[in-house]
Amino acid sequence: MMLRAKTELSDILELVDGRPWLARLVMLWLGGLMALGLAPFKLPLVTVLALAMALRMHARAPSRRQGAWLGWMLGTGYFLLALQWIVEPFMVDAARDGWMAPFAIVLMAGGLALFWSAAFWASWAMGPGDGPRRALAAVIALTVAEMLRSVVFTGFPWALIGSVWVDHPIGQLASLWGTHGLTFFTGCLSVGVLTLSVWRASRRALFGSGLAVLAWCGGTLWGEGMISHYDALALPPGPMIRVVQPNETQSLKWKPEMIPVFWQRKLALTASSTGAVPDIVVWPEVSLPYLLDLGAEPNAKVSEAAGGKPVIVGAQRFAGDDLRNSLAVIEPGGAVGPVYDKFHLVPFGEYFPGGRLAEALGLKGLATSLLGGFTPGPGSQLIDLGPGLGKVLPLICYEAIFPRHADPRGLPRPDWIVQITNDAWFGQMSGPQQHLDQARMRAIEQGLPVVRAANTGISAIIDPKGRVIASLALNTSGVIDRPLPQATRPTVYSVAGNGPLILLLIAEAVWLLRSTILSRR
Repeated sequence: MMLRAKTELSDILELVDGRPWLARLVMLWLGGLMALGLAPFKLPLVTVLALAMALRMHARAPSRRQGAWLGWMLGTGYFLLALQWIVEPFMVDAARDGWMAPFAIVLMAGGLALFWSAAFWASWAMGPGDGPRRALAAVIALTVAEMLRSVVFTGFPWALIGSVWVDHPIGQLASLWGTHGLTFFTGCLSVGVLTLSVWRASRRALFGSGLAVLAWCGGTLWGEGMISHYDALALPPGPMIRVVQPNETQSLKWKPEMIPVFWQRKLALTASSTGAVPDIVVWPEVSLPYLLDLGAEPNAKVSEAAGGKPVIVGAQRFAGDDLRNSLAVIEPGGAVGPVYDKFHLVPFGEYFPGGRLAEALGLKGLATSLLGGFTPGPGSQLIDLGPGLGKVLPLICYEAIFPRHADPRGLPRPDWIVQITNDAWFGQMSGPQQHLDQARMRAIEQGLPVVRAANTGISAIIDPKGRVIASLALNTSGVIDRPLPQATRPTVYSVAGNGPLILLLIAEAVWLLRSTILSRR
């Protein structure tokens, strides 16, 4: 079987040799295959195998320029499939915004693929052509590229390669070195596949493939052990959480005749009798149909529906002349308690880059009708909910896709994380599922439970091992009543961040550079 796979791979490589355009098309196809590791497909082994073949083609690239082209095509194919949901926000008001949808997906995929192109360009000269050293260099560079796209131009770490392991025990390695570490791990597995099936069975190749097999088995067994250990602790349950999912279709959400319908639905769900008595209720992002500053009377109705228990709500409010996308705690009697303002806004969604110039030109984000859009808040903060409920770290919508926002430096460790979101913007397929999986990765990285309230789904309560304890399906209304899972001890990643991974990448890069210099003497 191994010989057959090797023969078929050799046939493909011989076919594309001397045909740069064909090699680029193959890389586009391989990028699409890599994306099958993400929701809704969740086939991480396909990601490993597709990346292995892509690394093999890159190792055979005749020039650095061709290597860069191959990296760009691979990334474009990956992001075209992984981010196909990006067209959905433009379809909410198709008559006004629909024409932008194809430009959005093509420009987004092609733009993010530039990071992968740079990685393949930088790694091409490392090691002799058609060898495992160049493939390993590409893995190091690709990991760095994924880290850079998480921060450059405010960052967009959606669909990180390492997140394909969220449902596998290997995903627990994120508690040691984060999702970026899992990206590096995935690449190393791909290099191991190549050394085992393609390159000569030299001692070094066998050693490399053996390490890959050991890493796979060790990572799986360690992950299963960590999950079993947490279950064996049988920690006492935390406070009872009620998550409300009203299922407000985005195209109907702000229609005058529908606002009171959805409002009464949220109050009814909050007050519903399920046999459980919640200690706190959580509503989704922008769930109040009025400005928080002007809502004394309706806030009292929210508190009454919750039986006087605190309610976390999503709201819009003005801070001076600035419009904010906020999370607020409605306390007994309707008083407004702690407020958190979202600080990492969605470009083109919640604001239009360019500030005053964009406002002067009449440009606004898709998610607000006001020119200039939302104004960012001051930054991360903890909300102290009092005895029994502890301290919670609030995240609004896509803030949860950033590993660094779930672990803000300088703040004490929270007891749990709450994410409120409106995934109605993300369509019905991969968008909401991928968004949920990224919240699950934050739980694993930090060892903290995550409570997720999504307008149209997928709402969920997630334990600190990233497992969904309870959830509500897309396009349904209802509530989740579950005790909050207990947090684990601080994870290695929550203490050290990306530091260990960066040191490992530097050490690997120095070793490769030294080996390359010595081989050329």
